Amino acid sequence: MTFPENSDRQDERQIDNGLEQYFVDISVDCPYGLPRPAVYHQAMFTSIGDATLGIFFAHGYRRNGNCIYAMRCPGCGACVPIRLRPGEFSPNRNQRRVWKMNQDVTVGVAPLRMSSENLSLLDHHLRTRFPEGKSSAEEYYAGFFTSAISRCFEIRYRVADRLIGVAIVDGSEQWLNAVYFYFDPREARRSPGTMNILNLINFCRRHGIDYLYLGYCIEQVQAMRYKAAFKPHELLRAGRWEPVGRR
Repeated sequence: MTFPENSDRQDERQIDNGLEQYFVDISVDCPYGLPRPAVYHQAMFTSIGDATLGIFFAHGYRRNGNCIYAMRCPGCGACVPIRLRPGEFSPNRNQRRVWKMNQDVTVGVAPLRMSSENLSLLDHHLRTRFPEGKSSAEEYYAGFFTSAISRCFEIRYRVADRLIGVAIVDGSEQWLNAVYFYFDPREARRSPGTMNILNLINFCRRHGIDYLYLGYCIEQVQAMRYKAAFKPHELLRAGRWEPVGRR
């Protein structure tokens, strides 16, 4: 399967005609802390398949457990989907520095697992980074990570035998979708978010994967803004993927 180019609306019509009937709008407070209401356009599925899931990602949707959603907040367009074509990526000076700094990190691919080691690290991450949060590490795995509609797995980062980070990703032969990344806050000097994306890019290159979906790039939220430093990238605006930084 190839992803649709900007001028191709066939797959978008497939979503509109066949699956839109299952979606509802849910109003909540902004999950990213912006001072305005948010609307999740979402639906629950028991199965989808790689091709259809890829269509959703190509049209800006995200996955949360077995839920597919897009943000459709009134009067707000802050959540801008971002994706990379790993074969085109060129690291900047800081990214090369981060890559060199983390050469002592070993990377392993494993099935999604709610192990005591993983839960301990995620709990530490959540308590340190999001002390106001109400969800436990177990609830993140059970409700957010675990999926029956995607091939979800983990990429684990270790220094010696110590787990310092875990990336939760969905994968297919054509795309990789970054679901979540948690890490040991004591390792912040390593720039773990940047390290993780660099490794996801490397994973895609090794396996010939065309697209890496990074979720939302939100200019007003610092924790979501760093993704824009990976260039070239593409931003989905008004239904079109616009290249940024491509020569």
